[in-house]
Amino acid sequence: MKLQFPIAKALGLCLIFLLSACQSTNQQEQQASTAKTSKPNIIYILADDLGYGDLSSFGQQRFQTPNLDALANGGMILSQHYAGTTVCAPSRSSLMTGLHTGHTPIRGNKRIPPEGQEPLPTESLTIAEKLKTAGYINGAFGKWGLGGPGSIGAPENQGFDNFFGYLSQTLAHNYYPYHLWDNDQKVMLPENEGKQEGVYAPNLIHDKALAFIEENKDTNFFLFYPSVIPHAELFAPEEYMAKYRGKFLPEKVYEGKDDGERYRLGPYGCLLYTSPSPRDRG
Repeated sequence: MKLQFPIAKALGLCLIFLLSACQSTNQQEQQASTAKTSKPNIIYILADDLGYGDLSSFGQQRFQTPNLDALANGGMILSQHYAGTTVCAPSRSSLMTGLHTGHTPIRGNKRIPPEGQEPLPTESLTIAEKLKTAGYINGAFGKWGLGGPGSIGAPENQGFDNFFGYLSQTLAHNYYPYHLWDNDQKVMLPENEGKQEGVYAPNLIHDKALAFIEENKDTNFFLFYPSVIPHAELFAPEEYMAKYRGKFLPEKVYEGKDDGERYRLGPYGCLLYTSPSPRDRG
């Protein structure tokens, strides 16, 4: 009978140890889960040719930018966040690599036929590659300009898991393109053949970016959103233009590239703002 107490005591200690071990394991799993979810998701929106003075939150009064204003009012305004350089590709190279223009490998808007610009070298360390090592899923949606299809600079070779948009910044001048890229797959847009305006690429790209967020909301993700607007092509779907027709008269005359050999291959198209219909080709 005297042996029963030590045995019972030992069994009790074993049970306590097992419960403690289970609790410890659960705590470790919870801590790991918390650590996973505590890393911030990152959404970086890069507007093409948008100056800070174009936002109503910075005092611009000719039209409103309510969604961007909401971001400014609910977050931080970075008043010393400058472009890397004055032109597109090297500025984007600076952003992706964190290097200033004296060190970043892309120094100009050098076009590489048949489509795209000089590729970012393989040895470049991009923010996407760095975040991938920290467990992030990376997506880019919009305008790339750091390497054409199949090149070493293409987004899928620079740390991005998903890309949708324009690989060539030249073709990104046109908002009704004949094709876009889904990673390394060329997506033809037959709705835009000839002079048709069936698919407004910025809206299609936006839908893809929203889908990426929805698909990865339970993971850690980095969304790089280099929008192609409001670059210089001066037209948009009628649903947007109708809000402003006749409000800024007289309009300045602009002769866009509305036909010809390089139509939708880089030269900007032009919408006649004051016409009663979206386009008036006369």
